[in-house]
Amino acid sequence: MSELHFNYARREINPPFKMGLAGYFNTRIWTKIRDTLEVRVAAFRSGKDLALLIQYDLIACPPPMFAMLKEELRREGIPAVLCVTATHCHTAPEVRIGRGGYEEKYLPFAVARTMEAVGEALSGMTPGTLRSGMSSEGRCCFNRRFWMRDGSVWSNPGKLNPDILRPEGEIDPEIPLLEFTSSDGKTLLLAGICNHADTTGGNEVSGDWPGWTRRLSEEKLGTGSMVMPVIGCSGDINHFDVRDPRPQTSPEEAERIGRIYADAVIRGFKTLKASPCFDIRFRNTKLNVPGREISQEEIAEAEDILQVYQDVEFSPGTVGNLTAEDLAKKSPVVLKYFAQCLLDLAAHPKKGEFELSLLDFGPAAVLGVPCEPFAEAGLILRKLLLADKIAMCAILNNGSGTGYIPNAWNYGRGGYETTPRSNPLSIHAMRLLLESATEIIRRNKE
Repeated sequence: MSELHFNYARREINPPFKMGLAGYFNTRIWTKIRDTLEVRVAAFRSGKDLALLIQYDLIACPPPMFAMLKEELRREGIPAVLCVTATHCHTAPEVRIGRGGYEEKYLPFAVARTMEAVGEALSGMTPGTLRSGMSSEGRCCFNRRFWMRDGSVWSNPGKLNPDILRPEGEIDPEIPLLEFTSSDGKTLLLAGICNHADTTGGNEVSGDWPGWTRRLSEEKLGTGSMVMPVIGCSGDINHFDVRDPRPQTSPEEAERIGRIYADAVIRGFKTLKASPCFDIRFRNTKLNVPGREISQEEIAEAEDILQVYQDVEFSPGTVGNLTAEDLAKKSPVVLKYFAQCLLDLAAHPKKGEFELSLLDFGPAAVLGVPCEPFAEAGLILRKLLLADKIAMCAILNNGSGTGYIPNAWNYGRGGYETTPRSNPLSIHAMRLLLESATEIIRRNKE
């Protein structure tokens, strides 16, 4: 059994110039820095094996950015197993090429800041101990897909909608906790939370509720600590309580939810138990997923929509902040947008070439998974395949970019997440993901 060494570092990554914010269908140019965005780096070494867990306060680390990061690590001669994730923040810079407000200068800026943090983390690694435990918080976590009275499923059908019957799927309120400490006072805490970071809204740069959760938890842990609110499988999860008529998108709402999760993390401190002796293993594996199957009927329907709404314009100057709620309301501009996305994907299919990452600390583990799987995936991965560990999932792994991975049974019912615009992958992607995870976990035990 090799001794665990670890260290961590962070850098600010607020956009240094005007550009768009990610997360909605339309372009939003940022107007103000409300609070600080970060890249956080945790480095772990066991014997000759090195792993880097890197988290961005961004919508994702998209493929071009991940490729840029890997090249910089290669140049510096840093051979590490990577688990690169993001908080999926919807009030952070748009980093996806081709999206409104994208600015190509931001990617090298963010990667340069990342490499600074990597260098600092690697330069001061010290022996560490691990404690792990579990908390829970379900008051601001809801499945956002609902069965309606007409037999269809809607995403975000609106507050107090009388046609809502029940949620379509599960939530995962558990919060796995991994605490790494050293004799010289360093404390790193990983907290796995399944929810969307889309509570702030507007055009101000903000780390949303994960920023509040991180800052408040670090205050409790003490100066010099670092907390990573690791976002788990939450493709069909958000914070909207459809039973509550009050608005739930504002900076104040982000603070409210961030405080609730911080309280849950702090409550979980008392559950932490030490693991003095354990094996440590780090692994990556490939996952290839075919492109989305699109029928001739779907193509014909999309062409009809474009014909019906041919006079409807889609531009930042003609619409406000468009969300999935506008799709549920069948807004013409959104219907046209989704129809065009379907036809574009049918003409240019996209396959997925992804990575899974397993950071196995013995009694605890972090499993990096691509894209945004639905909550059921996280429950299977954590509670079945990794049932012998305190385990958390980290979405958007290693340059996978955004896009949902629903269950096979979610298709054909309706909703935003199963459309080709939101998920260009095969309807069998979830099964392939679980098979790949099963294999990497099996090999890790050999």
